[in-house]
Amino acid sequence: MPEKILVIDDNKMNRQLFGFLLNKLGYDVHEAEDGDSGFELAKQVIPSLILMDIQMPGRDGSEALKALREIEATRKIPVIAITSYAMKGDRERFLAEGFIDYISKPIDNRSFISSVKAALVAE
Repeated sequence: MPEKILVIDDNKMNRQLFGFLLNKLGYDVHEAEDGDSGFELAKQVIPSLILMDIQMPGRDGSEALKALREIEATRKIPVIAITSYAMKGDRERFLAEGFIDYISKPIDNRSFISSVKAALVAE
Protein backbone atom coordinates (compact mmCIF):
# COMPACT_ATOMS: atom_id res chain seq x y z
CA MET A 1 0.00 0.00 0.00
CA PRO A 2 1.48 3.39 -0.98
CA GLU A 3 2.34 5.90 1.71
CA LYS A 4 -0.16 8.72 2.18
CA ILE A 5 1.01 12.31 1.83
CA LEU A 6 -1.21 15.27 2.64
CA VAL A 7 -0.53 18.50 0.74
CA ILE A 8 -1.99 21.62 2.37
CA ASP A 9 -1.64 24.74 0.22
CA ASP A 10 -4.11 27.48 -0.71
CA ASN A 11 -2.63 27.74 -4.21
CA LYS A 12 -4.30 25.22 -6.52
CA MET A 13 -1.40 25.21 -8.99
CA ASN A 14 1.05 24.34 -6.20
CA ARG A 15 -1.21 21.49 -5.03
CA GLN A 16 -1.42 20.21 -8.60
CA LEU A 17 2.36 20.37 -9.10
CA PHE A 18 3.14 18.67 -5.78
CA GLY A 19 0.43 16.07 -6.42
CA PHE A 20 1.77 15.36 -9.90
CA LEU A 21 5.34 14.86 -8.64
CA LEU A 22 4.25 12.69 -5.72
CA ASN A 23 1.73 10.59 -7.68
CA LYS A 24 4.42 9.92 -10.28
CA LEU A 25 6.50 8.37 -7.48
CA GLY A 26 3.59 6.19 -6.37
CA TYR A 27 2.45 8.06 -3.27
CA ASP A 28 -1.22 8.32 -2.29
CA VAL A 29 -1.74 12.09 -2.31
CA HIS A 30 -4.51 13.93 -0.47
CA GLU A 31 -5.05 17.68 -0.79
CA ALA A 32 -6.49 20.49 1.29
CA GLU A 33 -6.73 24.16 0.42
CA ASP A 34 -6.32 25.71 3.86
CA GLY A 35 -5.15 25.03 7.39
CA ASP A 36 -8.61 24.25 8.76
CA SER A 37 -9.56 21.68 6.12
CA GLY A 38 -6.03 20.27 6.20
CA PHE A 39 -6.26 19.80 9.96
CA GLU A 40 -9.57 17.95 9.61
CA LEU A 41 -8.31 15.81 6.71
CA ALA A 42 -5.14 14.89 8.61
CA LYS A 43 -7.27 13.51 11.46
CA GLN A 44 -9.22 11.33 8.98
CA VAL A 45 -6.41 10.15 6.70
CA ILE A 46 -3.49 9.97 9.19
CA PRO A 47 -0.86 10.52 6.48
CA SER A 48 2.76 9.42 6.67
CA LEU A 49 3.83 13.00 5.85
CA ILE A 50 2.26 16.46 5.58
CA LEU A 51 3.55 19.18 3.25
CA MET A 52 2.23 22.45 4.68
CA ASP A 53 2.18 25.92 3.20
CA ILE A 54 2.82 28.55 5.84
CA GLN A 55 0.95 31.58 4.55
CA MET A 56 -2.72 30.65 4.08
CA PRO A 57 -6.00 32.43 4.84
CA GLY A 58 -7.64 31.47 8.12
CA ARG A 59 -5.47 29.06 10.09
CA ASP A 60 -1.94 29.42 8.75
CA GLY A 61 0.59 26.59 8.58
CA SER A 62 2.17 27.32 11.94
CA GLU A 63 -1.24 27.39 13.67
CA ALA A 64 -2.29 24.17 11.90
CA LEU A 65 0.92 22.45 13.01
CA LYS A 66 0.31 23.51 16.60
CA ALA A 67 -3.24 22.08 16.43
CA LEU A 68 -1.95 18.81 14.96
CA ARG A 69 0.54 18.46 17.82
CA GLU A 70 -2.29 18.75 20.38
CA ILE A 71 -4.03 15.56 19.20
CA GLU A 72 -2.63 12.11 19.93
CA ALA A 73 -3.47 10.67 16.48
CA THR A 74 -1.62 13.41 14.57
CA ARG A 75 1.05 14.41 17.10
CA LYS A 76 3.91 12.47 15.51
CA ILE A 77 3.16 13.02 11.82
CA PRO A 78 6.22 14.69 10.24
CA VAL A 79 5.37 18.05 8.67
CA ILE A 80 7.49 19.93 6.13
CA ALA A 81 6.99 23.69 5.79
CA ILE A 82 6.66 24.81 2.18
CA THR A 83 6.72 28.55 1.82
CA SER A 84 7.72 31.53 -0.22
CA TYR A 85 9.34 32.97 2.92
CA ALA A 86 13.04 32.97 2.19
CA MET A 87 14.40 35.46 4.67
CA LYS A 88 17.46 34.83 6.79
CA GLY A 89 16.42 32.93 9.90
CA ASP A 90 13.12 31.59 8.51
CA ARG A 91 14.41 28.02 8.22
CA GLU A 92 15.55 28.06 11.85
CA ARG A 93 12.25 29.58 12.98
CA PHE A 94 10.18 26.91 11.22
CA LEU A 95 12.35 24.10 12.57
CA ALA A 96 11.99 25.57 16.07
CA GLU A 97 8.19 25.56 15.63
CA GLY A 98 8.32 21.80 15.02
CA PHE A 99 8.47 21.42 11.25
CA ILE A 100 10.97 18.72 10.29
CA ASP A 101 12.17 20.51 7.17
CA TYR A 102 11.71 23.67 5.14
CA ILE A 103 11.30 23.96 1.37
CA SER A 104 11.16 27.38 -0.26
CA LYS A 105 8.96 28.18 -3.25
CA PRO A 106 9.27 28.08 -6.10
CA ILE A 107 10.44 24.54 -5.54
CA ASP A 108 13.27 22.74 -7.23
CA ASN A 109 11.72 19.41 -8.27
CA ARG A 110 14.78 17.31 -7.39
CA SER A 111 15.34 18.80 -3.96
CA PHE A 112 11.57 18.65 -3.28
CA ILE A 113 11.53 14.91 -4.02
CA SER A 114 14.72 14.36 -2.01
CA SER A 115 13.24 16.16 1.00
CA VAL A 116 10.03 14.11 0.82
CA LYS A 117 11.93 10.82 0.55
CA ALA A 118 14.28 11.77 3.41
CA ALA A 119 11.33 12.69 5.63
CA LEU A 120 9.62 9.38 4.98
CA VAL A 121 12.80 7.40 5.68
CA ALA A 122 13.43 9.33 8.91
CA GLU A 123 9.89 8.69 10.08
